[in-house]
Amino acid sequence: MCFESKQIDMKCESQQERRGFGYSFAGATVFMGLCIGAVAQEKAVSLVEEDYTQEEIAFFENKIRPILAEHCYECHSESADKVKGGLLLDTRAGSRRGGVTDHAVVPGSITESLLITAIAYEDEEYEMPPKYQLDAAVVADFREWIEMGAPDPRGGEAADVVSNLDIDAGREFWAYRSPVRPEVPEVTDEDGWVTSDIDRFVLAELHERGLEPAEGAKRLVLLRRIYFDLVGIPPSIEDLRDFVQDESAGAVERVVDRLLQSEQFGERWGRHWLDVARYAESSGKEANNTFPYAWRYRDYVIDAFNEDKPYNDFIREQIAGDLLPYEDEGEQARLMTATGFLAIGPKSLNETNPVQFKADLIDEQIDTMTQAVLATTVACARCHDHMFDPIPMTDYYAMAGIFLSTDTYFGGAAGLQNRQATDLLWVPGAEVKVVPGTQLSRETVLGLERQLAQLQREQRDLQEMAAQARRSGEALDPSDQQRFLRLRGAVGALEARLKAVDDSGNPHPYAMGVWEAQYPRDAALLVRGEIAQPGETVPRGFVQVLMEPGGEPEIPRGSSGRLEMADWLSAEENPLTARVMVNRVWHYLFGRGLVPTVDNFGSTGQAPSHPDLLDWLAVEFMENGWSVKSLVREIVLSGVYQQASDHHAANFEIDPDNVYLWRASKRRLDAEAIRDAMLAVSGNLESERPIGSPVARVGDGLVGGRQVTEESLELGAGYRSVYLPIVRDLVPDALETFDFAEPSLVTGSRDVTTVPGQALYLMNSDFVQEQAVALAHRLVHEGGSDGVERLRTAFLTVYSRPPTEEEGRRAKKYFDRFMAEARMEDASVEEAGKMAMASFCQALLGSAEFRYLD
Repeated sequence: MCFESKQIDMKCESQQERRGFGYSFAGATVFMGLCIGAVAQEKAVSLVEEDYTQEEIAFFENKIRPILAEHCYECHSESADKVKGGLLLDTRAGSRRGGVTDHAVVPGSITESLLITAIAYEDEEYEMPPKYQLDAAVVADFREWIEMGAPDPRGGEAADVVSNLDIDAGREFWAYRSPVRPEVPEVTDEDGWVTSDIDRFVLAELHERGLEPAEGAKRLVLLRRIYFDLVGIPPSIEDLRDFVQDESAGAVERVVDRLLQSEQFGERWGRHWLDVARYAESSGKEANNTFPYAWRYRDYVIDAFNEDKPYNDFIREQIAGDLLPYEDEGEQARLMTATGFLAIGPKSLNETNPVQFKADLIDEQIDTMTQAVLATTVACARCHDHMFDPIPMTDYYAMAGIFLSTDTYFGGAAGLQNRQATDLLWVPGAEVKVVPGTQLSRETVLGLERQLAQLQREQRDLQEMAAQARRSGEALDPSDQQRFLRLRGAVGALEARLKAVDDSGNPHPYAMGVWEAQYPRDAALLVRGEIAQPGETVPRGFVQVLMEPGGEPEIPRGSSGRLEMADWLSAEENPLTARVMVNRVWHYLFGRGLVPTVDNFGSTGQAPSHPDLLDWLAVEFMENGWSVKSLVREIVLSGVYQQASDHHAANFEIDPDNVYLWRASKRRLDAEAIRDAMLAVSGNLESERPIGSPVARVGDGLVGGRQVTEESLELGAGYRSVYLPIVRDLVPDALETFDFAEPSLVTGSRDVTTVPGQALYLMNSDFVQEQAVALAHRLVHEGGSDGVERLRTAFLTVYSRPPTEEEGRRAKKYFDRFMAEARMEDASVEEAGKMAMASFCQALLGSAEFRYLD
């Protein structure tokens, strides 16, 4: 194939040689060579303050400064109306630092000096001046100047930004102090309600406020609650029968342990993290392009929860998996796939300025990482010091340097609506799962290669015409411009299809993720966040208020600092990481976090209702090996979790919002649980994991175009909702109707609304009607021989309880009336019976009891 030269020998030794490859388009240069290395930085710094000889100064003054003033200062000086690319060439410091993209001048290194690349027209992305090329003699002078050490007698430094934030005082805020295990309170427990230390903390708060806890929930109510919380589907009739028959003291514990070991646990709890990770399979925003390989990250998350990966390792792998040690290619592939966390976010792919695109990409990565792991809005410090929390701009740009020193690979087909396509990570150790419809025949591959070669020839001819026109000061004919744009899109689409397969048409093992940039560098602080206004250069680092003074980890030279950041995030000394996660787990099990603002532990968030319990859980979590399953188990087996939801007037008068947990709060099921429960009770739930995603089958494309539509993204069989395609701005109705998380935002707590559209969906949706018919068929064939037994089976299946006598009378009355009316419409007895049962089942599925946990 024509892409063989792009392939990298995976047997090479260095990590850098193992970097991803795949799609290589215009603009990828920004990601492939953004930063300078430590050696180059030393060159730049060591020569700044040296004395220059008279000959060196004369060379600069006679051959360099005049060219810069005549051809560069209009766009790259303090006097420019708008500084392009953040690059200032009218001072020595500005030239050394360069713009947002890279250093312009690295003394002694022509290959690392982007200024030479630009004026020599070595890369079409950086041709400067843009309308004409400097004489070869001028370019030779600049080469000689840089080789002699780039002597530059000019002064001028970027102004420092002064912050008035008091970091030391900020460390006194409750969330920024490391959790310490508090003493478990002694409580009087006359009713035997306490089963764990969790209950002692809760009961102490209840007694202090004159509240009494509710009694334990009825056994079947509790079983249904446990099933939905742990695996997201209701218990089967067999599960209910077994539980009722098991009257031993350890019955609940055995159910919990069995569900924790179920593959469905990862599907349920992995979905919670995918909300936080803003998982989606397209870029969103103005040009919504698909991410055909995002599903690998989804599967990684599900597997991580099923294997109970320690949460601190889970975080480290998603931030710096490509930098962690591995024993074999399979483990390496998994670690590389984990970094998809940083790559799957929303992106403005039609942004024409690669510098602006990179700045926005970094901002999104910082925002997601700090909210997801720390529940802290660090990105608010992009344009000014944080308005509410002790986070100065310098902290933001310290972290920005880490991501500036990181290449992000999300793929894509270059075209009119995708100007920022990148490579993908090659993960050869990953199991190459053949997504249906993605393989190509050998004949198809050859045909596509021939088409591509022809289009590329036409594209090169037009590029040469454009270059000649530019050199002569003329513009390309409008018709040729349009033809060039169409060719670019067609070439990008064909390249994308061919890059996805080998010579025989078999899919390549690609994944989204990140990799160390070749030349790490610090970021310039951008005044007001504008790329055209770079200020001081900020050393790479972390958030000061979350560390003890002088305790910041050192970032080695030549390293992005991402590994050190991952270690800092996952360290027991970090005051937030464990707290934030245990609070999220509590929220998922109770419907409200101990800190209600689960994504904001800052000063604008709410204080914890049970601060000692929060810290106790955080310390317990870390001491138990950061095990999520152990944490879930401990909470679910507590007395406070197993309470009934019964109303108590006196308690309600004191604590109407149940902040202090005097009962179990009724909770509506989330969108996935509603859909999955319908599939489960109808008998249509598919237990196997699908291969890939419908987005992978569709491939690279623009959402809303002819290729990527709701119809083309149909999942097919009744797979669990976690496997539905999550395309930004095209979320399936079954999810969006019931408050699915916005996939472009970190969402630790979903909204819960009650709107007319939900009732209309339950009445009119083809999906709901299909499940009702399937449930009716199941009841007729499996529910018993008479109406009474079928009614009992229906209630046990749908509500996890038998019907009451009153419900039995009402059901009989409904069936009698329906049959009579159907017979009047000349329906046969058999047809009328089927319709009656189907409508009854739809009523059950559309009821509030089905959608709520008691």
